[in-house]
Amino acid sequence: MRLRALLETEALGLRLLGGEDELDRTVRGVMTTDLRDPSRYLSGGELVLTGLAWRRDASDSEPFVRILAGAGVAGLAAGEAELGDIPADLVEACLQHRLPLFAVHETVAFATITEHVVRQVSGERAGDLAAVVDRHRRLMTSGPAGGGPEVVLDLLTSDLDLRAWVLSPTGRQIAGAGAPLPGALGAALAGRHLAATRTGRRGPHRAAVAGTTYSLFPIRNTGRGAVPAARDVRESVLSDWLLAVEADASDWPAARLDLLQGVTQLIAVERDRRDAARTVRRRLAQEVLELVQAGAAPAEIAARLRVAAPVLLPGLGAAPQWQVVVARVDWTATETPGPGGVPGDIAGGPAAQALLEEILVDPAVSGPDSADRIAVAHTGEEAIALVPLPAVPAPLPDTVGGPTDTAAGTAETAAAPESGEPAAAQDPALHADALLAAVREPLSAGLADDGRLTLGVSAAVHSAEGLRGALEEARHARRVAAARPGRVCAAGHHELASHVLLLPFVPDDVRRAFTARLLDPLRDYDRRHRAELIETLEAFLDCDGSWTRCAARLHLHVNTLRYRVGRIEQLTGRDLSRLEDKLDFFLALRMS
Repeated sequence: MRLRALLETEALGLRLLGGEDELDRTVRGVMTTDLRDPSRYLSGGELVLTGLAWRRDASDSEPFVRILAGAGVAGLAAGEAELGDIPADLVEACLQHRLPLFAVHETVAFATITEHVVRQVSGERAGDLAAVVDRHRRLMTSGPAGGGPEVVLDLLTSDLDLRAWVLSPTGRQIAGAGAPLPGALGAALAGRHLAATRTGRRGPHRAAVAGTTYSLFPIRNTGRGAVPAARDVRESVLSDWLLAVEADASDWPAARLDLLQGVTQLIAVERDRRDAARTVRRRLAQEVLELVQAGAAPAEIAARLRVAAPVLLPGLGAAPQWQVVVARVDWTATETPGPGGVPGDIAGGPAAQALLEEILVDPAVSGPDSADRIAVAHTGEEAIALVPLPAVPAPLPDTVGGPTDTAAGTAETAAAPESGEPAAAQDPALHADALLAAVREPLSAGLADDGRLTLGVSAAVHSAEGLRGALEEARHARRVAAARPGRVCAAGHHELASHVLLLPFVPDDVRRAFTARLLDPLRDYDRRHRAELIETLEAFLDCDGSWTRCAARLHLHVNTLRYRVGRIEQLTGRDLSRLEDKLDFFLALRMS
């Protein structure tokens, strides 16, 4: 039954104090409590009745309501018999957590409301109860211990004709029944789910993509490290899985919604099992990181790497190359909590760790175990990944141009194999932009307007001696990414040997003054005469000052080009035959 139906039943004497937009929530049970923390007795969907005996002062209301909201209750009904009018602090806490609040008149007994809810819910479920219990039993029998999420999703297809997929926060398919979900569709669904979650709305969320309607169910992490009632939705939004079902669940009966909620609970157990297995790789990364940061002897670090390599690269005795990736998630501190939130800063380290583990998975590889090569630690607000790289095949003796390294060759300089496949296709190294290409859209939705993800990637190194430098290189690259605009930014090691490293750190007022002095005269002239001087300047510098090549690119006669360059020099007082002036124009264009 719906909350709205309870409000419309005059005999119950309920008066709505807040939550008009949430009255279509489904009530699946009722519970009376005056415990300060009743979470252990809640399973979700209950109407909670309370006489407010748990409340000693105004500070008790928000923690109590937060616990109820985190447990997924449908609504709260507070009796007026004890205190008279419902306290304003309780009303405010329910508004903050989007929990519908009712006042129960002192003449109405809680037993009357309980009897009415139980009678209504039991009547609506009577026809489907046997089928629901049977399906739950089958799901439990063939769940995580007997085949993983795929078996559960297969049952949804065979029993209910529902196509469903388990997706990561970036949209990567972890499990599915039938045909795989296209990567772009998975990313779009994950983005819709994250955006809806950030608004504080309860799932399932409805999403229409390419003419098809999907229902998105959150899969809460219920493992040892999970928080029973998260202080802020941002603590878990970037790490929770979701269940995408190809159907519109908005008009489903309660029995079917119950079944899908049971499915998400089973998958959450499987998530917990896989997270537990990941702790070994996290511990390996943490141990290596601590040695590197403490300045331990290379021999000691090398010994630890020899232990890590067989775990991360099964079948190989050692990893010939390693890369370091550093990520950071920053949230804007708020004085006023958002939906489900509290004031203050949100720790970004655990979120960055979970995200980096997800981002480093090859997007072309589906399945839950494709992250087995990834070891990520977190220290403070940073997450640091130690990524082993497989060996690159050595070129044949007659290959033109060989690798500069006497071993297998670095990831950047390896030549093409005999098959004629381009060297880039054989390059196993991680590249900053490629890492974020497939995940930028959904993560931007989850970060919304108050979060940022920045990431830096080091070059590949071949020994323990190089890891400390690789770590610093990745950190510097991340700082370059942090200086750029955007919610999701990355930078690679190659950008540390370029003007790109310096430009983001030039103060804004200096940038504006520098570019205005050089380029504003040209822009003003272009506006008045449509002379295209800025375009000409860019082409001239791109062609390294070659009159012939620049004229050809712009489809101009060389004399016309010379006239335009002369006009540029006249307006700015600079000489484009001088290296210093060329460099100034180049930097001004890059900063504008």
